[in-house]
Order: sequence, then C-alpha cells, then structure tokens
Amino acid sequence: MKHLIFSLFSILIFWSCSVAKTPVDAIQKSSNSTNCYWQQHVDYSMDINMDVNNYQYKGKQKLVYTNNSPDVLNRVYYHLFFNAFQPGSEMDVRSRTIQDPDPRVGDRISKLQPNEIGFIKVNSLKQNGTSITYETVGTVLEVQLDQPIQPGEKVTFDMDFDAQVPVQIRRSGRNNKEGVALSMAQWYPKLAEYDTEGWHADPYIGREFHGVWGDFDVKLTIDKDYVVGGTGYLQGEPVIKSNLKTLHFKAPKVHDFTWAADPDFIHDTYKMSNGTILNFYYKKDLEQKYLDNWKKLQADTAELMEFYNEAVGEYPYEQYSVIQGGDGGMEYAMSTLITGQRSYGSLLGVTAHELAHTWFQFLLASNESKHEWMDEGFTTYISTLAMQIFKDEKSENPLARTYAGYIALANSGIEQPLTTHSDRYKFNQAYGAAAYNKGAVLLAQLGYVIGEENLNKTIKKYFEDFKFKHPQPLDVVRTAERITDFELDWYFTDFAQTTNTIDYGVNKVEGKTITLERIGLMPMPIDLSVTYTDGTTEDFYIPLQMMRGEKPTSATIINDWAWAMPTYSFDAKKAVKSVEIDASQMMADIDRGNNVFTLE
Repeated sequence: MKHLIFSLFSILIFWSCSVAKTPVDAIQKSSNSTNCYWQQHVDYSMDINMDVNNYQYKGKQKLVYTNNSPDVLNRVYYHLFFNAFQPGSEMDVRSRTIQDPDPRVGDRISKLQPNEIGFIKVNSLKQNGTSITYETVGTVLEVQLDQPIQPGEKVTFDMDFDAQVPVQIRRSGRNNKEGVALSMAQWYPKLAEYDTEGWHADPYIGREFHGVWGDFDVKLTIDKDYVVGGTGYLQGEPVIKSNLKTLHFKAPKVHDFTWAADPDFIHDTYKMSNGTILNFYYKKDLEQKYLDNWKKLQADTAELMEFYNEAVGEYPYEQYSVIQGGDGGMEYAMSTLITGQRSYGSLLGVTAHELAHTWFQFLLASNESKHEWMDEGFTTYISTLAMQIFKDEKSENPLARTYAGYIALANSGIEQPLTTHSDRYKFNQAYGAAAYNKGAVLLAQLGYVIGEENLNKTIKKYFEDFKFKHPQPLDVVRTAERITDFELDWYFTDFAQTTNTIDYGVNKVEGKTITLERIGLMPMPIDLSVTYTDGTTEDFYIPLQMMRGEKPTSATIINDWAWAMPTYSFDAKKAVKSVEIDASQMMADIDRGNNVFTLE
C-alpha cells in the first residue's frame, strides 16, 4: 500500500505539471528537465556545544528531509566543509598546484598542526531510528540509505558529530587576522542539494555553495562572555548556567545558517523606516578611525538596502547583520562576514557587494558552483549601480571598469566559457574576471540589447518569479523573453556558453554610403551615431535579424542585419563626416579602435 501511495503521488506530480497555468506553478520552457518546477526541503534542528578553549564543538542534528522530486532516492550526501582545512585535502593540493593561488590560502593548509586543522567527524547516523551506513570521503559524507526515499516522503535523520574549528584560512575559522574569535560559516554537516540535474555533492575545493531550502532551529551553548550574531532570530533571552549560556535561534526559509562570536564585539542596531533591523558586530578594540567607520556605515547600509528593495525586490526577513570576521567579504543567510580594518570607501564597497548577494544568491538561490556568474556577476552589476548613490559626480557608465576587466580577459588568451564549473578554471584570475566582470557585463549589456527599461522590468520579474527557488541560466533568458517578446537565446548562447567575442568596425564611408563589418563571431544589434558634413547629427539603430524585434529607441530604425552577412551597407541622408559604433560603450566590443571613422 505504501508504494502504491507514492506511485499515485508521482502520477499527481506529472498531472499537476501538465495542467499548471502560471510561471509560479510551472516554469514554462524552464531549464528543468520537466515542465514543472520542484525543489527539496529540509528542516534542521541542532544542539551545539562550543568549547572556546580548544575550539572544538559537539553537535546533535535532527534533519527532516522532504523528497519533493519525482525520483526515488537511494542515497544522500552531506557536505563536511571543515575537512577541507587539513594537509593533503583537495583544497590544499589545488592551492599548491594552481599557477596563481589565492594568497589567503597559498600553502597554509599544508602547514596546519593537528590542533589547528578543521574537521567534522560523524559518530552516528540514523534514518527513521535505524542506523545506516556512511563513509567520509574528503569533504563529503556518502550515505547508503536503509530504505529508499520515495517521491513525496519525509524522512528523519539523526546525527551525532564532533568538530574542530580550523585556524582561519578561507572564509571560516578561528582567530582571523583581525582577532575575531569565531567565524562560523559552513560549519555543520549540510545536506547536499538534489534537483533536476541530480545530486550536487561537490567537494569543497575553493569556490562557493549550493544548499537546500528549509527552516533552521539552532541551540548554541558557548562561553557566556561571547557576543553572538548571524543568521536567524534569537528566541527569548539566553539561558545562563555557570560560565556558559545557551542561545536559541530560528531561521525560516533559508538555505544556510552562519554565525560569528567574540567576547569583544560591540553590537549596534539600526532600525530602517520599513521596520527592518540592521545589526552591526565589530571589535571594540579597533582603532578609533575604524570605529568611526563602523558607526558611519550603519545609515549608509540602510540606504543601500532601500536601493536594492526598489531595484530588485523587497527584502523579506526581519533583520540583517553586518559582522566583522572572515577573510575579506562573504555573503550568508541574513548576514555577511567582512574584515573591518578598512578605509571607509572599502568598508562601504564590500558591504554594498555582500548585501547585494542577499538578492543574487540567497533569495535567487542559483548554484554558485556551476553558475558563478549568476551570483557574482549580477551582484557586481547591481552593487556598482548602488554605489553611485554616494558619489557627488555620477558616472555616465558606472560599469566602465567592469567592461574593461572583461575585455582584457577576452583578449588575454586564457578565457574559458561561463559554463565552466567554478573549480575547473585553469587560472584563478580567469575565474574572477569571468564570474565578476563578464557576469556583470552579461546583465548590463542585456540592457543595451533590449533597452534599459526592459532590463529593469526583467530583473524585477526574475526576482518575483524565482525568489526562494533555485533559478538556472535559462530562467534569466526566458524572463527577458517574456518581458520583451524577443528571441534572445542567441545572446546567452554566445556570451555565456562560448568565448566568441563581439567586434564590429566601420569598414568604409563613401559620401552618404556607410559600410560596417562584423569581425567577431558574436552577433549584436548596432547603435550607430553619424555626424554629417554640415555639422548635424543622427542616430541609427540596426536591428539584429535573429532577435525578431527592436528595442525601444529614439534612433532612426533601418533594415535588419543578418548575422551570416559579414558586411552591412546603407545610405545616410547626407554626406557623412564621422561615424561611431556604440557611442554609449555599453556593447562589449573587444576592439574599439575600429568603431570610429572620421573623414580626413
């Protein structure tokens, strides 16, 4: 009977996918393998006892896992991220063999002593009360289930584990360079994500994360003098017994849980006009200039959040915390860890970036390991625009340096497609330029292709349809297509899936006749500015034939340019003095030297 019920559940899933009518019910032509969107769900309950003297902690974890997929699961996997901080780990070896290692890592892991390494050791694991078989393989726990998990079934996993916080090297750890005691990111056994592409049990080698949406209930026992901040809402007052206190946090609808603690943290709060509480945790022994920066940061962080609320969508949680810790800047659920001994411009800039990640990854929870540009690139785009708030002179193209970074990569000979898994870039430099620069240009240049107003609508629609979900690249494409009714797969195919480049040039000008040429392989519509010999000017727009539409423009629209045609000629109204392709420089042309023609 049990298996019959689950078979009927699978049929119901298929039927509901077939009849769903809206993007919320079914993502039409989505990047998923069926015409129906589903995602797994997990509820964590954890009791953690942290010993601040030896940096070890013991944990009990109850995990209720709901299989919302149409598939039968025979195995599950957990991430044990702290195991990366051991000599001989994949993170260690990769850092010592890549040509341009992250200087924060270098060979430091290889030199860790037993009392400095990180580890998570699973002592017992049960499925619905029955002990099950598991094996630790580096940073992944491979679990053979006692009984397969059927579609629609909930199962409960009970785990006991011991762990040690590593010396702070990358993101997480103890006693970072600024003296913060505990930066606790990716610190617990974390169930791997299973989605339409299957399991994502990637080893922790250097990049970022992908997690299951759910609710967290965490009780943390720690030295009573430590100030703790991070993900979730504190439930009542801490319970103090002897020299220890127990804090109880709950975090609804998140896919991670992070915290930091130090006995010397100052905790400030700032209430925004809409009721959101901003928390700031920073060391009281900072130099006065840094203490002043942290005070000044508070109102500006509120202004940043107001910008993102308007430009992308409303922040849905009751609070957000900016915490001194980590090794630079890294985003987490309802919080960020950033180093605090910075100039004010640097402190504000890193806060703008990490706060923006709340939208582009923690609410639009793309797979950072596979599609790093969807979070880093889109975050770079929106945070760069946000920083314009604080500039006396606004830039005509705030993303000019970002474009320059991508163009340098495209001309470097080391570029790899944006489809490259984030751990598989040959050079860290190429990863950074691709994820941050090219990813940002992909979004900014989409505004050039479809028009800025349409881009703004696309961003808001993308957020509204995919918040609290796991969007994939095609979901961005299809959102833009629904907004515009254009065909845009060519744009994402060339710019994200290949290293094809954009290069258009002015071939020749003879009297009124202008001839342009396509040199690069990637097609684009063309904005053209013409100055006539009598001093008057005119803007032209040359649609790309395969786009099947034209962006809103005040320019004179002329005939389409079919991509396979290497040249394009047309007659202007009068004798021509000069021509410029893309005067806005919002098209990522890798050689602007041939974009301008001026009559001698």
